[in-house]
Amino acid sequence: MNVERLNRLLSGLNSLGLDGIVLMPSSNLRYLTGIGFHPSKRLALTFVSADGRTPCLVLPALEAAGVRAAFGTSAELFTWTDAEGPAQALHRAVARTFGAHSGTRSAHIGIEYTTMRVMELRALEMAALANGCAVETIDATPLMAAMRMVKDEDEQAAMAESARILEAALRNTIEHIRPGMTERQLARFCSNAILAAGAEGESFDAFVAAGPNSANPHHSSNDRPFEAGDLIIIDCGAVYGGYASDITRTVALGEPGELARRVYATVLAANTAGRAAVRPNITGEQIDQAARSIITDAGYGDYFPHRTGHGLGLEVHPCHEPPDLVAGSTTPLNPGTTFTIEPGVYIEGVGGVRIEDDVVITRDGYKSFTSFDRELVVLSA
Repeated sequence: MNVERLNRLLSGLNSLGLDGIVLMPSSNLRYLTGIGFHPSKRLALTFVSADGRTPCLVLPALEAAGVRAAFGTSAELFTWTDAEGPAQALHRAVARTFGAHSGTRSAHIGIEYTTMRVMELRALEMAALANGCAVETIDATPLMAAMRMVKDEDEQAAMAESARILEAALRNTIEHIRPGMTERQLARFCSNAILAAGAEGESFDAFVAAGPNSANPHHSSNDRPFEAGDLIIIDCGAVYGGYASDITRTVALGEPGELARRVYATVLAANTAGRAAVRPNITGEQIDQAARSIITDAGYGDYFPHRTGHGLGLEVHPCHEPPDLVAGSTTPLNPGTTFTIEPGVYIEGVGGVRIEDDVVITRDGYKSFTSFDRELVVLSA
């Protein structure tokens, strides 16, 4: 258990008037405890009371040895077997954590609205009722997101290594592009290269879109072969120490044509302007405007359909971390906040260009975790 993070969580719970929080196996749980197991059909929940008592974990008995080794005496385990089911273990954990509310007011409990399933929510409610304690659930996602948004030195070091691994894999991937190779083949090669470079895994499935497909920002890689003149977008991510990297580069297979070159130069200028705007107390909206204005002034504003960037850390896909770099994102950002800068232009019949980097706000500006060459690479066709 990370004591400093636990204390910050307790402070946040009390400031919101919550009696505690119940966490799923999730990135939030990993952030708080270092435990990285995932949800399954077997119920597992972690209870943290706002009064600072020892946290409780309800979990399948088959997970107990690993969790006990990680926690020692800093948490109380309530295990259950497949034969007996989780009801009694859950009942005991609820009594231990929220029993003081039995017969009085409802317990106000934070849960993760985007993570907790109906299975866990109904089981939690039934266990509370069996203890004579009604529960009122509140979305604790914003609380956890605010805690996680600013990364400490260890987190930043993991992200920097994740980016280094990813760039080595991307360089290897680009060197293997050949006419006739398919998007799917290159995506598979990229995935293997990420693992071979030392990643724990991919932060999301490698994305390759070429030629007309590159005009679709969320194209799914298919069996279209590369052709001379194609713009090829490669978007990929690695995980190291639990932390994700996310990079996109666009290359040309043979001479891309004058319009494609103009689009590329515009997106590169937008990426440069977005990164240059990053500083303490900047807002996501301001960074978005710095990048977006370059594309709009060049006449391509209608072809930039997504935000300029998103938060990055333990998660990147399918749920991005805050902040969002988009109009309306007006919260000042503190040093240690990490996110992507990824402007793009996508024109049907021409193709698409996206250039994405991972950055962190520092006390006097920003640092980029990614340093891969941003100039257009033209490969032999």
